[in-house]
Amino acid sequence: MSLFKQIDKDYIEAYKAKSTVKVAVLRHLKTAIKNRLVDEKAESLADEVVLDLIAKQVKQRKDSYDQYMKADREDLAKIEAAELVELEVYLPKQLSDDELNAAVDKAIADLGASSMADMGKVMQAVLSAHQGQVDGKKASGLVKSKLS
Repeated sequence: MSLFKQIDKDYIEAYKAKSTVKVAVLRHLKTAIKNRLVDEKAESLADEVVLDLIAKQVKQRKDSYDQYMKADREDLAKIEAAELVELEVYLPKQLSDDELNAAVDKAIADLGASSMADMGKVMQAVLSAHQGQVDGKKASGLVKSKLS
C-alpha cells in the first residue's frame, strides 16, 4: 500500500474515532499532497515525494513549537507537540547519533571533502542517502564541526 493510501485510510479511521488532533494533522497533510498533485499534474506521487512533504510538515511543527516556547505560549506549544507526534508516525526511524556520525564520515570520505566549501555537497549526500531519517539541523552542525 502506498504511503498516500495509508494516510487516507488512517484519516478515515481517525475521523470515525473522532480523534480531532489526528484528523486535523492528516487533513493538512492530505491537502499538501493534493496541492503537489495539482502542481505536477500527476495522478499519484511516489512515496519519496510524500515523505518529503511529511518531513516539511514536521519541520514546520518543530519550528512553531520552538517559537511558541520562546514566546512563553505553552498552550500553543502543546498543540504543536501533539501534532508532531501524529506526523512522526509516518517518517522512517531516525538515525541515532552514532549512525549519523558514521554517515557524515562516510560522505566526507567519499567526496574527499576538506573544507567548509564542500559542506553543501556533504549535506546533500547525507540527506539523499538517508531521506527522512536525518534531522537537518543536527546533520548541519555535525558537518560544520567536522569540516572546520
